[in-house]
Amino acid sequence: MHRSAVTAVQHPGVDMEAKLAFAEFLLTDTDLQASSRRGIDWLAAHSTVQQAVVAVSEPGAGPLLLVAEHGVSSSAIADFSLSREEDGHPLIRALQQPGATYFEAGQIPFRSPIEGASFHAIPLRADEDPVAHGLLLASATGPELHPDVAWMARMLGRQVSRLLSRQTLAETRFGQERMLLYSIINAVTDPILLTDTEGKLIIANTHAEKLFAAPEDASEGWRRAVALNNMLFSAALSTSAVTHIELARRELLLVDPLEGSDLLFELLSSRAKDERQGTYVVSILRNVTDLARAKEEIEESYRTLRLAQAEVRDERHRLDLIIDSVADPILVTNQEGDIVLMNEPAERLFNVPPSAEEVSLRRVRANGANLTSFVSNVLTRSGEQRYRGEIQLSDPMSGRPLPVEGLAGQILSEQGELMWVVTILHDLTEALEKARLYEQLKQGSADLERKVQEATAELAEQNELLRRQHIALEQASALKSQFLANMSHEFRTPLNAILGYTHMLLNGVTGPIQESQRKSLSRIDSNSRHLLALINDILDITRIEAGRMPLNLSTFQIPELVYEVMAELEPIIKRSNLTVSASVRGGLPSLKSDRQKVKQIVLNLLSNALKFTTAGSVTIGATYDVKGRTVGIAVRDTGVGIALEDQIKVFEDFRQLDSSPARGYGGTGLGLSICRRLAQMLGGTIELKSQPGHGSTFTLRLPARLRRR
Repeated sequence: MHRSAVTAVQHPGVDMEAKLAFAEFLLTDTDLQASSRRGIDWLAAHSTVQQAVVAVSEPGAGPLLLVAEHGVSSSAIADFSLSREEDGHPLIRALQQPGATYFEAGQIPFRSPIEGASFHAIPLRADEDPVAHGLLLASATGPELHPDVAWMARMLGRQVSRLLSRQTLAETRFGQERMLLYSIINAVTDPILLTDTEGKLIIANTHAEKLFAAPEDASEGWRRAVALNNMLFSAALSTSAVTHIELARRELLLVDPLEGSDLLFELLSSRAKDERQGTYVVSILRNVTDLARAKEEIEESYRTLRLAQAEVRDERHRLDLIIDSVADPILVTNQEGDIVLMNEPAERLFNVPPSAEEVSLRRVRANGANLTSFVSNVLTRSGEQRYRGEIQLSDPMSGRPLPVEGLAGQILSEQGELMWVVTILHDLTEALEKARLYEQLKQGSADLERKVQEATAELAEQNELLRRQHIALEQASALKSQFLANMSHEFRTPLNAILGYTHMLLNGVTGPIQESQRKSLSRIDSNSRHLLALINDILDITRIEAGRMPLNLSTFQIPELVYEVMAELEPIIKRSNLTVSASVRGGLPSLKSDRQKVKQIVLNLLSNALKFTTAGSVTIGATYDVKGRTVGIAVRDTGVGIALEDQIKVFEDFRQLDSSPARGYGGTGLGLSICRRLAQMLGGTIELKSQPGHGSTFTLRLPARLRRR
């Protein structure tokens, strides 16, 4: 035992406890087949070996007989027989080698229990024995022998040598026959069990062991499943024993230990009597789980079929309702061209009551012939399942021609065979009428397009004429502005002389004058100054239009400018008997703009308010918009007011609302026009709010900081 433990330590590739357990088993076992079987199972569990065979012979020249196998077919076991006298056989030569011999798959010139795989042939001998008593054939993935396989072969070789010294060849042959029996029942896919009458397991094949035996390393769930299966199986055998049936057949529900799922088996139990051993029970479990599932599936399919039939009937009913609700005729014909289904609109074309006149019957037959000819086009065109074309039909009752378009399609079975042809007929009468109207519309559209082109050409000619007239007007306007500027200058030169001499006469420079002369000179002075103001207005208009009005920017205070304007118009304010006031809020920012032009605008707005206000008040106010950074100067009066439709006209050149010779107010109508133009030059606007009889409010809005352009 110490020697085996030392040997196990020399090969750390496998768990030491497994090696020690195997070595202890060999020391206590006295059955050659059991030792060989344990060695094969150890290789299958602790190495990569997939197929393995142990063959031994008694000392001398006896044949090699198989005593244990794993992963090989029962036919290979039954066919294997090898005599030691066959010196030329590769396995006999391998038996005589001191170490393992490698045989590669595809290059093995003899029948071997290891089929379709490379393997090692390892002699089984004791350490001090030069003669091998058997062979271990183990599948391999390469020429190199794995240390664990070599260790197991060495341990098994010692065991074979020890046991063969005490056993006979007859025992070995009996073991081979028993192994062959195990191989045969293991080849059966159904679980097979041999038990006594109390249900104690004696023999079981591999498939039965999976259900009724648990390995040492099995989980707790596996063990419980096996215990439950044994209990259910024993109960089933007890029921069969009570009924005393020689061949009992019943269903048995077991548990799959690996997956935990339910398995349904058909249990066939039969009694076997032996004079020496007594009575045994042979049981075969046939797995009918899939059969039960198939039965359930068939029943479910039958229920589904009945539901499908009901759905088909409902679908047919719905189909009849649908096709009857369609306005177009729909027909279904078979391969022979016979109509098997049609809706109500189609019946009016292809079916008439027997009491109908002969002429109606002839029309129906003609329609059927035309339909058959149309459907035949679908059947004769290979590779095309649909056909579209026109059919000439007629109304069976009235005989009115019915041009229709037919669309026919094939309905094929799952095997690709033609079942029916479905034809839909669409009346083309409305479509033909629409086509005729479309052609008329198209012709009318062409005529309209031609007229539009002619009108466009004429309009282009007129536009060119207007463009030339516009150029001529601009040139005339420029000449007018230049003429007015020159004439205004020429007018001001003699007028200034008149004003100068009149002023000298009024001041007594040339001597004293009489009172009657003073009145005449005052009238001359007043009218001359009025004429000078008119000429200055015209000159301002022409300079603005010509773009020659200069800007002189400076920073000034708004209250000072407002009070300065009121001071200049103080004589007029006194004569007007109006209440004139200024409402200028504190905290206004200084204004950067052209002070003279701002003053001119405010002066003009205030003088207009005084002129057109006979009673009431005039107010000048100033505000600052922080968000827009603009200053607003508003002049409010309680005068006559301006209607909404006239509020734009007052800013036009030479425009007065009352332009008759008997108007009550003088002036040229240039004041507000000049103010609007000056405000635009300063980057601002003039707003007007007014109602007739409720006065007017003119608001000048300017940016607080004007930038030079």
